[in-house]
Amino acid sequence: MFRKIAGLAAIAMLGLASAAYAQDAKTIGVSIPAADHGWTAGVVYHAQRVADLLMKEHPGLKVVVKTSPDPASQANALQDLETQGLDALVILPTDPDPLVNAIKEVKSKGTFVSIVDRAPSVMDDSVRDLYVAGNNPALGEVAGNYIKATTPDAQVVVIRGLPIPIDQQRQDGFDKAIAGSNVKILDRQFGNWNRDDAFKVMQDYLTKFDKIDVVWCQDDDMAVGVLQAIEQSGRKDIKYVVGGAGSKDMIKKVQDGDAMIPVDVLYPPAMVGTAMELTAAALYDQVPVRGTYTLDATLVTKDNAKDFYFPDSPF
Repeated sequence: MFRKIAGLAAIAMLGLASAAYAQDAKTIGVSIPAADHGWTAGVVYHAQRVADLLMKEHPGLKVVVKTSPDPASQANALQDLETQGLDALVILPTDPDPLVNAIKEVKSKGTFVSIVDRAPSVMDDSVRDLYVAGNNPALGEVAGNYIKATTPDAQVVVIRGLPIPIDQQRQDGFDKAIAGSNVKILDRQFGNWNRDDAFKVMQDYLTKFDKIDVVWCQDDDMAVGVLQAIEQSGRKDIKYVVGGAGSKDMIKKVQDGDAMIPVDVLYPPAMVGTAMELTAAALYDQVPVRGTYTLDATLVTKDNAKDFYFPDSPF
């Protein structure tokens, strides 16, 4: 009789465990750009890193990470994710506006939607529950304030990213910071957030201008090309370069006291992980995470660089 009761109790416990597991079983789809440059490589790295952490923390959770090279491929990826019965979607769009309808389609099914970094022109509650992004105007403003304070009479060349809204936001922030100061902008050209293109732009600047004090470029990938061009030229007048994003190579230079990279401005690809963690909290902990989360554009210095260094990241 004792064995029979014990057996029944065990079956009951298994039933409760199965019910709890079924209740805990959820799926989060993560749709992000393919790693076409350093920053997006960092996005892929952190998305997979946080996916693994979340699945360990929540045994019933399945996190599916898909990368796409362009909006059309990403729209197809969203359709594929939909078939897996999504409870939530975290998406960093390759280009947000062409993907609005595909995102709305997912959200119309009752799926919790988190958009990261790149917001569509019109973003209301029909498109997203949560928006997580870096502070683009502040990225430019922090860089401009540092240059103004450190080198008040600097002659600066600027290497912009791509002619898209977030580039303009960064440029507007920089211009706001240096307004009314003695900092002089010699020229601004697009480097397409690409180290090779930035290398060519910097070569052009070095030919065009006899004296350059500081280079501001919106992205750490471009800073790599800028440093190469300066080194090849043998010029000694450039005091330093200010980049942005927080790549491990630039953070390491800051940490090591490299005179050419004294600081960096944070725009972390790890923000995708922040969005994933908040999304999981909304699903499992029922905490109020809906709304907009804007991350600080932290000035990375030698004193705090260790807090932002991810040696295993590709970026």
